[in-house]
Amino acid sequence: MEGDDDHELLQRYRGGDVAAFRQLVLRYQRPLYNAAYWVLRNAGDAEDVAQTVFLRLAEKSDDYDPQHKLFSWIYRMAVNEALNLRRRSSREEALDDDSDFADDQADPQFQLLEGQRAVRLRAALLKMNTADRTVLTLRHFSELSYREIGDALELDEKTVKSRLFEARQRLRALLPEI
Repeated sequence: MEGDDDHELLQRYRGGDVAAFRQLVLRYQRPLYNAAYWVLRNAGDAEDVAQTVFLRLAEKSDDYDPQHKLFSWIYRMAVNEALNLRRRSSREEALDDDSDFADDQADPQFQLLEGQRAVRLRAALLKMNTADRTVLTLRHFSELSYREIGDALELDEKTVKSRLFEARQRLRALLPEI
């Protein structure tokens, strides 16, 4: 992601350039959707969260502090919105059995093993509490740094590292064969 020109795009949007905002949406729609999806486990709700975040960005663009990365700011909004929606709905989604692991280049045996491993990993993640699942997915699926996770969850880096360590331990206990 090209965070270098995020501030410039936001400035252009503030000046009336709708295309600049469209670029931000295209750049960050998928990561925000993914963050919300891993919390909510519902595609429609995750889409709603991403859309809500972009609406808030449009409305509150003047509140953005350029000393921080734009991505961290909107990512935190997405995670918070997803957690709030989850609290409001008070539900845990069941594991989705469909798995799409088609890779024409890979060996079929490898595909099968990787597919089974991915399903076991998803099932184990869904058994974990939301806080553990969130910190693990932010680090390992969204590939955020400790600092970015801290910004997104409003925690200091040491707390992020501690929570991540503990969440990994609990995940290992659920997946001793991996």
